[in-house]
Amino acid sequence: MTTSRPSAWAVLEQALLQRRPVAVRYQGRERILCPHVLGYKNGRPRVLAYQTGGATSQGRLPDDPRQRWRSMFVDEVEDPVLKDGPWQSAPNYSPSTSGIDEVEIAIDQPEN
Repeated sequence: MTTSRPSAWAVLEQALLQRRPVAVRYQGRERILCPHVLGYKNGRPRVLAYQTGGATSQGRLPDDPRQRWRSMFVDEVEDPVLKDGPWQSAPNYSPSTSGIDEVEIAIDQPEN
């Protein structure tokens, strides 16, 4: 069962479909994300994104690109703005994630 979509969903979906990065504020931190999956976790809208810039809850981004995946609640994403620049991914991408139990839209295979 899906619920209504938060306002940030439309910008995240546009970024995913156009393979463009998006600048957001999440949990008080500025981040640059490349959304790969939009869906729901227990009925709550969620995004799986590859983080390419900004801060994390741990401080700076990990050096290992395979550790830059973020699963976030869309209703906690603030001020999303599409950016120009490269859309990025990592070789360990999978649309299957424990963070999302109902996939609405996803990138099949990233093009790096």
